[in-house]
Parts: sequence; C-alpha cells; structure tokens
Amino acid sequence: MVKRPLLVIDGDSFAHRAYHALPKTIRRRGGKGAGAILGFANFLLRLYEDEQPRAVLVGWDTLDAPTYRNRAFKAYQGGREFDDELVDQLEVLPEFVAACGFASAKAAGYEADDFLAAAVASEERRKGTAVVASGDRDAFQLASKATTILQPLRAGEMARIGPAEVQERYGVDAKQVPDFIALRGDPSDNLPGAKGIGPKGAAKLLDQYGTLEAAFADERLAAQAEQLRVYRSIATMDASAPIPPLKDQTPSWAKASALARDWELNRLADRLAVLGGATL
Repeated sequence: MVKRPLLVIDGDSFAHRAYHALPKTIRRRGGKGAGAILGFANFLLRLYEDEQPRAVLVGWDTLDAPTYRNRAFKAYQGGREFDDELVDQLEVLPEFVAACGFASAKAAGYEADDFLAAAVASEERRKGTAVVASGDRDAFQLASKATTILQPLRAGEMARIGPAEVQERYGVDAKQVPDFIALRGDPSDNLPGAKGIGPKGAAKLLDQYGTLEAAFADERLAAQAEQLRVYRSIATMDASAPIPPLKDQTPSWAKASALARDWELNRLADRLAVLGGATL
C-alpha cells in the first residue's frame, strides 16, 4: 500500500502569489479584499486533489513580530511592505484552513519556513513521506528520499524537486543549501553573500570542502567567517519550531463551504459543497 504523504504548505508564499495574480476587484462580505483568499483556496484544493495527503499543515509568518533572523542581521528582508488588504486576508486565511479540517502553525519568532522544516522532521521520524509546497528555494534544503519540494512555475505548473534536482540546479547536496545560500547570497532576503563568490564559486567551494566550517578551518574566507555564519543561520530552517500534532485528517468541506458562503464567495462555496457531497 502506498503511504499517503503529509502535505506542508508555505501559506504566505502562495497567498502573496494569489494576491498579486488575481484582480483586486474580487471582494468578500463588507467590501473587503478576497483575491488572496480565493487564489490560495483554489491552490489548496488543487494540491489536495493532486497529492491525496493523509494530513495538511500550513505554515504562516507572524508579520508583527521579529525573528532571530531580524535580530542577527538588521537588513534582513528590509524594505518589505504589504498592502493592508493583503495583511487583512493573511489574518483570516488560517480560519479557512481550519474550516477545511487542516492544521496551521503560526507563532511569534518563527517564519513559515521553520514550520515546514519542523513538519518534515516530524514526518521523517515516523518513517512517513512529505510533500512541501513553497515558492522559496530555501526549502530545497528539505529535499530527501522521503521529502519532495513542489516549486511553482508559470501558469500554475509545479516542479517536483528531490535531491537529484537540487544537485542539478545548484551543484550541491540538499543539506549544503544553507551554506550555499550564505556564500551565494539571496537578494530576496537582502543577504549579500561572500565577496567575489557567485553561484558557481559557491558550489565549487562546497564540493571541495563539504561545509563552510571546513573551508574556514583551511583559512578560506576567514575574514568573512563571522558574517557568513550569520547568513547561514538565517538561511537555515528551524526544525524546532512548534507545530500541532499531525494525525490523519478528514476534510470538513461542508464547514469550509459554509465559511466561504458567509464571506459571500459563492463560487468557492459551491465548489467546496460539491467536494462535501452536496448536489447543487
């Protein structure tokens, strides 16, 4: 019998994508914005249908609380500003996830990334398999024989990333990804990386030494060691993040339909009602 995987989703990543992809004219009750809700909901339902998971966990950022990453590097993700309408929808999306019968994880001091890592570590400990949906390539560090990363491409397509695909794209093993990001840098997070080293140089260095620490021990990049350790810690997902118990779940589509109906998102409500066995 094929094991059903745990499906783990970076909620903020896909809510942001939906918000910017769909018309701002999509509204819910009270004239409030609903594009991010509708787009995320449709993505969640499609993923559930495609993957047939045993359970779903959606990880969320806490936007009004700094993490150790912000404290370690003041410029981390600096300059990011979110529309009030997006923030409003991010605040209510966990309610929709719960109405579907799925789990969410959100806690001050942690990012969505950290909950993905914690969920994967938990599932691998129980000898299960996991599918991780994230638009952030930091998630490549989670790829293993038991864990596949789903990375969004254009037009709704998803690339399936395992250890071989990480090696093919970056020239490093999945476990080397935090070291690779520290060396190469990450413009989306304002991480500058090592001076004079690009992606190819980072991969070559890690092929030679295996880890940043081994390179430092050999006096390579010693002058930048302190800063590169900070970058590596920022790029490393925290698998100790608190997550709820992830027992097998049965979707509560009818409850989710009622919530969508209350929000006056009637087409979404109809879709959920049909999933719940209703005849329209």
